[in-house]
Amino acid sequence: MSKVVKFGGSSLADAKQFKKVADIIHADKERRYVVPSAPGKRFKEDTKVTDLLYQCYDSVAEGADFAKAFAPVRERFDGIIKDLGLDMSLEDEYVKIGADFRDGATRDYAASRGEYLNGRILAEYLGFAFVDAAKGIFFDHKGNFDADITNACLGAILEKTPNAVIPGFYGALPDGSVKTFSRGGSDFTGSLVAKAVGADLYENWTDVSGFLVADPRIVTNPAGIEEITYSELRELSYMGAGVLHEDAIFPVRSANIPINIKNTNAPKDPGTLIVPAGTENAAKYLITGIAGKKDFSAISIEKDRMNSENGFMRRMLQVLENHGVYPEHMPTGIDTVTIVVNSKELDEQREKVTQRLKDVLRPDHFEIIDGLALIAVVGRGMRSKKGTATRVFAALSHADINIRMIDQGSSELNIIVGIDEKDFEKAIRVIYDMFILSEQ
Repeated sequence: MSKVVKFGGSSLADAKQFKKVADIIHADKERRYVVPSAPGKRFKEDTKVTDLLYQCYDSVAEGADFAKAFAPVRERFDGIIKDLGLDMSLEDEYVKIGADFRDGATRDYAASRGEYLNGRILAEYLGFAFVDAAKGIFFDHKGNFDADITNACLGAILEKTPNAVIPGFYGALPDGSVKTFSRGGSDFTGSLVAKAVGADLYENWTDVSGFLVADPRIVTNPAGIEEITYSELRELSYMGAGVLHEDAIFPVRSANIPINIKNTNAPKDPGTLIVPAGTENAAKYLITGIAGKKDFSAISIEKDRMNSENGFMRRMLQVLENHGVYPEHMPTGIDTVTIVVNSKELDEQREKVTQRLKDVLRPDHFEIIDGLALIAVVGRGMRSKKGTATRVFAALSHADINIRMIDQGSSELNIIVGIDEKDFEKAIRVIYDMFILSEQ
């Protein structure tokens, strides 16, 4: 059995955190492959190493002396080495980075050096081999990630390496130059490594003990989510919940490898387990999570005998596509259709979209309703339980919150309601009370 473990920037911000990470890794011999981020903030006013590298790169590009511009970065890494009591030096690496900066290295290269240098230190501290991500993670000449070549090459390298540290966030283009991932970079690298080695589990270590049922900025001390399926995670992520980015989990999802979100500062906490499929009756609560977003508009169209007008929907959607406005949800009736869209997208083309829809569809009534918020109630347990929607509507009704839209996917994983933005936070709290507090 093997585990891939990824540690975020807060988990590796200083030597004290390094020691926690080492204790976690050495506590389980199955934690064989480690993916580190660059050092994050040590305190609220601190600066992440990646941001220091961007500042350094910009300064050198404007003619500043590299040694002076790089000094804050050097100080962070040398401080970690000293505090860990390691007999190692990164001097040769600093010299090479300086030469690369002066020779026109890219901004991606500059940003990646935080993970690279942190990986070198962590490998030395753990006694693991160091594998440069640029040797096993690849992009094509257009800058698109190459999954097949990466999986084959990374798998071949790590098959011969029983324990290794692989820096997150970057890979290489065909010419060997460094290319970084755009979002969730180190999370993505961890997922790629897990797939390449056929890991039994991918542990993603951060500074929180897993996911929460609701946003803690809205609900006080919300319950944690012990287990969530990939499908539920996607639903919550799409609706704005602060979870892993979809691109970062796709490699392990496609390989049916579970992910465990864990807390470096509380390693005994169970965290949240993300699984390919979960048993409906095993869920602690009827719902898994609540998430939502504001800034939506509803385009309401009414036309007699709309349902029998061939091509009506196609023409309507074509107008929106031509103007760069994309439907989020589209509940319909016999003679009515409501298209929920992002308000910012609509505002850029509002007059043109309105006039074109009227010209093409000739509706009996046309109206745009702004200030809409969407809330998704997500949970696999809803499939086997009657009355879930009734409880959602009852909670909102008792709180005097008007429901402007109702939508439920065919998977029965979620119920989405549209409400006025002014009721957004209140609605999430009353739904939480109905499904979580009442079951505790």
